[in-house]
Amino acid sequence: MESGLVTERKSGTIRWTVMTQSDFFLSKSDSLRRRGAPRKDPASNGSGAAAAEAEPYRIGFLLVPGFALMSYSCAMEPYRAANTLSGRELYRWKHASPDGKPVAASNGVAIVPDQGLETPLDVDDLFICAGGNPTLFNSAATLAWLRAQSRRGTRMGGVAGGPVILGRAGLLDGYHCTMHWEYIPAFRESFPNHAVTSTRYEIDRNRCTSAGGTAAFDMMLSLISRRHGRELVSAVSEWFLHTRLGLSPEPQRMSLRDRYGVSHAPLLSVLEHLEAAPEDAPSRRNLAESAGISVRQLERLFQSNLGCTIGQHTASLRLERARMLLRQTSLSVLEVAVASGFNSAAHFSRAYRGRYGYPPRSERKQA
Repeated sequence: MESGLVTERKSGTIRWTVMTQSDFFLSKSDSLRRRGAPRKDPASNGSGAAAAEAEPYRIGFLLVPGFALMSYSCAMEPYRAANTLSGRELYRWKHASPDGKPVAASNGVAIVPDQGLETPLDVDDLFICAGGNPTLFNSAATLAWLRAQSRRGTRMGGVAGGPVILGRAGLLDGYHCTMHWEYIPAFRESFPNHAVTSTRYEIDRNRCTSAGGTAAFDMMLSLISRRHGRELVSAVSEWFLHTRLGLSPEPQRMSLRDRYGVSHAPLLSVLEHLEAAPEDAPSRRNLAESAGISVRQLERLFQSNLGCTIGQHTASLRLERARMLLRQTSLSVLEVAVASGFNSAAHFSRAYRGRYGYPPRSERKQA
């Protein structure tokens, strides 16, 4: 159903009103509710699988202390809107926390859960919401509870840092998955055999993982579409002023052109090489040859557009990677240095102190 014009005859005149998709769903559900007529499932138009079950589909959220409130809201709100706009309870949700007590988000806002982990959560889908540094969450009881939940046939999902916890529970083996880009380098070091992508979200059989933020919104829209069709999803999206449906294969981060504010094609080509694997960056000569320009021209482009040399930019990328590894893995300082592309621990320590003002060993205390 596209938005369009609706006529209303009043006092001998005809008034034309623009009706949006969400307006259409709200007016249709109100009309059906007044008449007491059975409601037509939006999926019956062939745009999605029919979902005419008598009971609402059950959604669960496990909230880990320090979870990102925005990511949680983007995961939760599409289901609420689907209920409102369809005029019926398509979805029902429950919340759990590791200890059954109110759990605070990263901004301090606390949510009161329905239960702790003493019993299973009776849901069809379970999403783990985590933020901050999920590698610091070391609750063996929670990981065991997640494994038991999976054995019950629950579809398991994670948002932002949630996939990290799913991985540590052994629930992502053999699945494509994603997570927030900040967690990916450390996760790949800890789980080198996992198929981790840098996409916004991944839905692989009974595993659903999202990078968090607005990507969680897009993943939930995709899941709703599979049950109730694109018409309802378009209405939900429009209701939240979300005018473009994000797709799974899209990258999480801004394009290099937008992130660095540059448009020179050879420079963008080199930046792409460096971003892909800063720990194994080609020499300046090889970078220049790949871009089809001289080393001198390439250095001038770096200076004029980024305000630094090729070497300084490469070192900066390596130090950022090292910082994430120090915060999110148990690798030794030497192992982090090697994984980040430094030739020695001494060189790494000097560069790290010069950039951040303290040695690498102190980073874990900062975290």
